[in-house]
Amino acid sequence: MTPPKALVTFTGVQKTYDGKNLVVRDLNLEIQQGEFLSLLGPSGSGKTTTLMMLAGFESPTAGEISLNGVPITRTPPHKRNFGMVFQNYALFPHMTVADNIAYPLTVRKLPAVDQKAKVARALDMVQLGAMGDRYPSQLSGGQQQRVALARALVFDPQLVLMDEPLGALDKQLREHMQIELKALHRRLGVTFVYVTHDQSEALTMSDRVAVFNDGLIQQIDTVTSLYETPSNRFVASFVGDSTVLQGALARIDGTLCTVRMANGMTLQGANVNQAKTGDTVQCSIRPERLHIAAAAGANTFAAKVLDTIYFGDHLRLRCAVEGQAEATIKMALAHDQLPTIGQTIHVFAPQEHLRVYR
Repeated sequence: MTPPKALVTFTGVQKTYDGKNLVVRDLNLEIQQGEFLSLLGPSGSGKTTTLMMLAGFESPTAGEISLNGVPITRTPPHKRNFGMVFQNYALFPHMTVADNIAYPLTVRKLPAVDQKAKVARALDMVQLGAMGDRYPSQLSGGQQQRVALARALVFDPQLVLMDEPLGALDKQLREHMQIELKALHRRLGVTFVYVTHDQSEALTMSDRVAVFNDGLIQQIDTVTSLYETPSNRFVASFVGDSTVLQGALARIDGTLCTVRMANGMTLQGANVNQAKTGDTVQCSIRPERLHIAAAAGANTFAAKVLDTIYFGDHLRLRCAVEGQAEATIKMALAHDQLPTIGQTIHVFAPQEHLRVYR
């Protein structure tokens, strides 16, 4: 079966602002037609610069960006037919909602009768059908965000680019808009490229996530694979919570390895990036994969409970492990083995979920 042809291709793209430091280094990326791709990473990792180069607001220092196989590196932004949604919405305060949405159509010199129909459709798309005559100042933050999205969609773009568009909203509204955005994407089938530093936001909405750090994509994968099988230490620590234990690699058994901690206890897990015997390594596991064992045994470690924290949908145990940073265990609210503060427990780390990084 022939793999789908990429809508957008970055080939060997680099970007520097001062001629010395590369903000984006040798970027090779394919964006598939109709997918929701998030560019995730900390500040300064290169994700926003990548989006700005795709939009045409920045030019690559080296490399090529193609759309449907045709180079667009030197194509100006207004000729790329991409919708854009910014964090501050960038709405015109003196124009009504309908006029704001119609603006891209006016620029494209679409006849007024066609504009009216497209604006009405875009308003309905974001559930603001009755608010076309209002001004941005009369809308809530969430409604303004929907107007900005409708404006980005009204001219039927091939691609919608979003630069942290939910960053100004409060937590509850942001989570609500994440669900709405994902539903809208599924309904329309338009390709979305979304920049965020919020890993839960990326996991909630995306088909795939590209994790950036230091100008490079550290891993690009489906949300499940990204969370369950991080490819290196950075991805494991940046995407989701992890309990991390340090040790030395004592033995290798195919794709598995045994790690010995400073206190003599051993753990077995997946040797993710080919660490060698004697290497100092990190054992990383998601806190919800850890369980309290009845007694010491294979792949267990002793931990002293420091605190129990209530999170609404789960409990977290903060634990001290000899010679290690604090360990965290997530437990269901209905758990019947809740230990007391100060108690020493045996924690089981299933080897299929324990990942070892050099």
